[in-house]
Amino acid sequence: MPVKKIVVIGPESTGKSSLCGELAARYGTDWVAEYAREYLLAHGTNYSYEDLLTIAKAQVEMEDRQAAEMDRLAAESSGLPAGRNILFIDTDMYVMRVWCEFVFGKCHSWILDQVATRKYDGYLLCRTDLPWVKDELREYPDLVSREKLFHIYRDSMINQSTPWAEIGGTADQRLQNAIDAVNHMVEGAEKRSL
Repeated sequence: MPVKKIVVIGPESTGKSSLCGELAARYGTDWVAEYAREYLLAHGTNYSYEDLLTIAKAQVEMEDRQAAEMDRLAAESSGLPAGRNILFIDTDMYVMRVWCEFVFGKCHSWILDQVATRKYDGYLLCRTDLPWVKDELREYPDLVSREKLFHIYRDSMINQSTPWAEIGGTADQRLQNAIDAVNHMVEGAEKRSL
């Protein structure tokens, strides 16, 4: 059975990384971390438009490498156990597109091409109902900016064809809402592949 890719997106400080880790643990599978954090911690937060392209390409490379490894393991063992064939992805090219456009008012054509061609089995869009948590990389502590970004992400989801769900609530509610959505998305993807 091919690897099912579920992407977690949304504004900063909406629990994307935590949710990816929790979902991967729940399903006994892997997840792809957001490369931007690693890059900005190494290079500083005074990033340029070109830095975002570098980040985007590394994010895609990490995702493709992890998906290929899961496919290889599945081929060697005649498939992965139920749930193990799901790859959770913290951040994709929709996030990179929104970041480019929000900060620089434009987006690299490479990122736009990736948005148009990469295929996923579902998206989890995290709501801004968690309190903003300060760290050295976060830029938008005000709820107005976070809500504006959320609506940009929501519009992106509405205007594409991959199944998606909004995820909100407290930590436990958020996880259960995400599990319910993932189960529904994976069942739908399996039916579509028959």
